[in-house]
Amino acid sequence: MIPILCADQTATIQRATEEFNLYPGAQPVTPTTKPVAAATPTFAAPKTTAPAKTEPGITAGQRNAIRAAKDYLAYTAFSRQGLIEQLEFESYSAEDATFAVDYVAPDWNIQAAKAAQDYLNYTAFSRQGLIDQLMFEGYTSAQAQYGVEQTGL
Repeated sequence: MIPILCADQTATIQRATEEFNLYPGAQPVTPTTKPVAAATPTFAAPKTTAPAKTEPGITAGQRNAIRAAKDYLAYTAFSRQGLIEQLEFESYSAEDATFAVDYVAPDWNIQAAKAAQDYLNYTAFSRQGLIDQLMFEGYTSAQAQYGVEQTGL
């Protein structure tokens, strides 16, 4: 359906089109001319990422769990147990979640240090209180102590 415009509306649209260069190369439509299509804009093809490399012996579920684990670790710090539980919460099987976490195998001491600093950025803790909090989050005693030591607390 083509809208019917009065002369005042056509002139206003024509001025706006020219002023803002809305349709470069297009002939303006007036009551005395036939519409001419503007040049079709060309867009660059979207960049695509290469498909995930498949490794022999890794199932699709494990591959997706690995990807999710990496994404979570890029976002925030996790203990080993906390990351497994997060993946299970996302409906990965316990086996796929555990496989993914062990496959990614981040340095859990560094994760504990990041978590400790994140807690201190949020609120105040005593040294022992922060160690206890990290252990509650699933870090081992040694990891929690290391993490707290890295904050200088």
